[in-house]
Amino acid sequence: MRLAHDWELRETSETPKGLVRDFIRPAVRAVPGAMAVRLGSCRLSLPLRLGSPDLSSQWSETEAGLEIAVARAEMAPHDIAMEFLICLGETLWERAAAPELASYLKLLQSEIDAGVTGEIDEEALHEKEALLSSRTLARSRRQLERYARASYASTAAEYVHCLWHDVTVRSGPEYLPPVPLRRRLELMESWFSPNRGYRLFPTTASACVRLRNATGN
Repeated sequence: MRLAHDWELRETSETPKGLVRDFIRPAVRAVPGAMAVRLGSCRLSLPLRLGSPDLSSQWSETEAGLEIAVARAEMAPHDIAMEFLICLGETLWERAAAPELASYLKLLQSEIDAGVTGEIDEEALHEKEALLSSRTLARSRRQLERYARASYASTAAEYVHCLWHDVTVRSGPEYLPPVPLRRRLELMESWFSPNRGYRLFPTTASACVRLRNATGN
């Protein structure tokens, strides 16, 4: 099955039609063209489970292009689409140009210096907390890169998510506040302009990003 950007979905008789129609297709259409060009050919499969019960997704680069698999078991349709976008974000991190990586690391350092403790998702938060857990890890280039990779992937996914549909900023010490979140999204926008007909912020937007709940309702 062909998707936007000439990407491919490996559909089977067990693939839920509603998942593809209401979540996968709209999410892929929201991916900016510049981002899709950098990612190249992409094939997505949606098996019920992957090899390990703890594995929700996996991706690899082959001669034919990017291969992504997202497990459907025990995940809501919206979460499946977001897991797919996270995989795209991880791939983008591997392909980012040196000036982009430097700009993103500078942005993360400014957040840390300002005492921002939250993050966009659990994996990025886990890596951030590990980085800040001791002076030794805080000086570790390896741990910084682990955090930056997870943070970049979730930021790229959230950028496409905001283009896909209206979203609501969740509040609390574990979540990234609206102002640094907006700065990250605007940085992504400067690298990957939205497609025609898509807009990162509503024309009447304030400094906060509007967001629907995690179920996508």
